[in-house]
Amino acid sequence: MRYAIILLSLFAYISSAAMAQSRLETEAAMDLWQLYLQSRLSDPRILSAEAQIRSGAGEQRAALGQMLPQLSANSAYSKVRRVEQGLQGPRPDNEAFSGETYTLSLSQAIYNPAAWRSFKKYSELTEQYRSQYDDVKIQSAVDLVQRYFAALAAEDELELAIAERKTTQRNLDRAKALFDRQLATITDVLQISARVDSLKTAEIEAKNQIQVTRESLAELVGRDVYQPFKRIDSNARFEMPSSDEASWVNAALTNNPALKAKQRAVDASNYAIEEARAGHLPTLSFGLGAQRSDFAYENVPSPRTDTYSANISLQIPIYSGGSTRARVEGLYGSRDAAEQDYESIRRQVIKETRTAYMKSASNLSKIASSHRALDSAIKSREANERSLSLGVATAVDVLNAVQQEYSSRRDYLKAQYDFITNQLVLLRWRGDLADADIRKINDWLSVPVPGETRSTGVKEGEVPKNG
Repeated sequence: MRYAIILLSLFAYISSAAMAQSRLETEAAMDLWQLYLQSRLSDPRILSAEAQIRSGAGEQRAALGQMLPQLSANSAYSKVRRVEQGLQGPRPDNEAFSGETYTLSLSQAIYNPAAWRSFKKYSELTEQYRSQYDDVKIQSAVDLVQRYFAALAAEDELELAIAERKTTQRNLDRAKALFDRQLATITDVLQISARVDSLKTAEIEAKNQIQVTRESLAELVGRDVYQPFKRIDSNARFEMPSSDEASWVNAALTNNPALKAKQRAVDASNYAIEEARAGHLPTLSFGLGAQRSDFAYENVPSPRTDTYSANISLQIPIYSGGSTRARVEGLYGSRDAAEQDYESIRRQVIKETRTAYMKSASNLSKIASSHRALDSAIKSREANERSLSLGVATAVDVLNAVQQEYSSRRDYLKAQYDFITNQLVLLRWRGDLADADIRKINDWLSVPVPGETRSTGVKEGEVPKNG
């Protein structure tokens, strides 16, 4: 009785430890949202874009300062010793005295077109940097999602290669047994054996690809990513967005931050031209000054004097050697280049938005069709295996059926990944990819249920539910 209690206690302990380990593994699974938050803080492209905004804001504030009042003060102190020279040498009656001067001046630009246009130019550049920052954040999110699903696809390939090898190995064993009974040919056995060897090679390549995709993720998050990943849930439902293609294109032309950045670059170039043209225009400024001084003049002490002044200064440029005109002409070339960059991005936005929309619709259809193809392939493989046991089908028939089944599994998974990434690309070019969109994709993921193949989320021989 005592030994039975001990065994029961030991079994309960092992069970609780296994459950705790299972919970730990579940909690340790990494999902897309966690990686997204980490990449937001560590992606060098995002950090660089933030720094560029700060730089642009500083230049903008410096340009504004040129139009605000300029106040300066200075002071000077002198010590003078005067010795008079006579015919017989220095006279004994020499003297020493000191002097001080304090000056305060205030100036204010009344009309300075170059300073104003310079401020507008830097304002546009700062807004350009902000749009570039938004675009970089979106591109970073897209890169992360694409690399996450590339890592899932690499793991799928390994698991499918292993599963296909095991299935093929079982058929090889069956073929060898039939060959021993003279119900199969040696050619069938050799063909299936060659396929097993080929799948072993595919496993090695898949393992290498997993490491490559993990390194790609590490590049974005700034650390090694070794945790297991959550995968697409078998109950996930995919659907097309409600808006039509034209609405997506119009929204992209309105909201895309890369396009906004190029437009700001064009506007900044126009202000740069106007700033250069202002070199031909007069400037007008107003100034106030105050001075207190008792400095010596020609080494003669002077009484303290207070001087106050007010002035209006007009400066009219007449000729600068042609440099102003040359600068303007050069900036016209920069403006034309900026306009062509804008047009290039505009066309790309239209093309990428339409392409992503069409691909999303196509991927949704592929999910449904590959689902049906997988169902048929599984049934075909099972039928051929039964026929092989009965001596009706050949081993090659079974081999082809197995290859078709796992090809269908790959097509089914690829259709899901392609749909998700193309939806993301669609949002990327529309320019309003937000945290909620990443969360929506993350909600399609879950920790695989024990006993299910991670690559499809179902047991071998069954058909996935989603699709």
